[in-house]
Amino acid sequence: MDTISDDLARAVAAKMYESDRAARAMGIEILEVREGFARVAFVVRDDMLSGHNIAHGGFIFALADTAFAYACNSRNRATIALQCTISFTKPGKAGARVTATAVERAKGGRTGTYDVDVVDDEGTTLAIFRGTSYGVAGSFV
Repeated sequence: MDTISDDLARAVAAKMYESDRAARAMGIEILEVREGFARVAFVVRDDMLSGHNIAHGGFIFALADTAFAYACNSRNRATIALQCTISFTKPGKAGARVTATAVERAKGGRTGTYDVDVVDDEGTTLAIFRGTSYGVAGSFV
């Protein structure tokens, strides 16, 4: 069931995406956004491969960071990343559709904690990301 807060989260994501040149350049697609939650995806292109012929970790991080950004800004209060970590568990392959799902774990004051699971199109976990957000001045809609 949609709520007003989820409608707001989708409106914020749409507005953010208009200005998110990096996400658009990587071909990131917004799949779902709700309050404190976001799911995004991209397909690993040849220009995203490392010297090991696997998805470059920087692109996997960027996908996870994008999901994190849409989740932590979902209440229309501008937030930025304060701290992020990632653990890579399996390599991503060329042509794979990779999905990052961000879930809010804690929210209080100006900070929030979010976990992001990154999986490929077979459901294999490629990375586990945790981010801490920090509220700053501003809004999107």
